[in-house]
Amino acid sequence: MPSSETDLAEARAKMIAKRFGGASAATGGKGAARRKKKAASRSSSAQSDVKLSAALKKLGATNIPAIEEVNLFKEDGKVIHFVNPKVQASIQANTYIVSGPSDTKPLQELLPSIVSQLGMDNISQLQNAMAAQGGAGAGGMPGMGMPDVAEEEDDDDVPDLVDGNFEEVSEA
Repeated sequence: MPSSETDLAEARAKMIAKRFGGASAATGGKGAARRKKKAASRSSSAQSDVKLSAALKKLGATNIPAIEEVNLFKEDGKVIHFVNPKVQASIQANTYIVSGPSDTKPLQELLPSIVSQLGMDNISQLQNAMAAQGGAGAGGMPGMGMPDVAEEEDDDDVPDLVDGNFEEVSEA
């Protein structure tokens, strides 16, 4: 009789597979609707892009066209350099959004083209770097040397109106 029991077990397995679809994608318990396939979830990057665009829309950010490059100067002397970025601005929120591929480069690497964008702190960093390298000027280019900061401060002083003591001149 053992053969009849194995035949019976096989017949039961076939009947269960026929009725219930074998290895179906049933996810719920008794009485739950069965799904034919699993629902594909959105990728996290697509989801974050949607959230970002919704936040920018709330801010009222508008595109600024025809910007060729953006340079963000860091305190350590490096520059985050964007070429042809997408720039958006929300003036009311004092917010600017710069997106696109970027490179982090040392200040000396971008030098000849960004001299006009440098502030006083960047110029002093550049002078220190050039002194450390023993360079002849900005980027090692003769004639491109930066003026000394001390000379610029002397220009801001009030010029002497009279030679000598002002009180002696006023009494005479």
